[in-house]
Amino acid sequence: MDLTVTAYAVYLLGSAALTVWVARTLSRNGRVFLVDVLNGNEKLADAVNHLLVVGFYLVNLGFIALYLQDDGSVTNARGVVENLSQKLGVVLLVLGALHLGNVFVLSRFRRRGAVAHRPQPAVVPPGYGPQAPWGQPTPGM
Repeated sequence: MDLTVTAYAVYLLGSAALTVWVARTLSRNGRVFLVDVLNGNEKLADAVNHLLVVGFYLVNLGFIALYLQDDGSVTNARGVVENLSQKLGVVLLVLGALHLGNVFVLSRFRRRGAVAHRPQPAVVPPGYGPQAPWGQPTPGM
């Protein structure tokens, strides 16, 4: 068997295993965060979690397939290791970037929901009452 084919097989198996492991870990541990973001709606959190996992698989496996092509530099065992380390390193960086992107978007949703559900004060503090139109003095000041 050609060394390039060996490198392809190891790359596909390794990157697919990493993708499955990361997706399962994020799904299991991200559920609690999603329930909090979605104000305790567990059914919706599970549905969103599943959709995120499917999207995660599609993007990562598509990237892995597109990144499979080799430039022909695999001629010995050293070339196989170098090629695999480069390809798996890029896959790990993409996995990390997608994870950070998801966390950023979900934290924005969480912050927006927290502001919307903040309790209103019972008494409006002095100086924070209704504002007068622009350029006119505020009544009572």
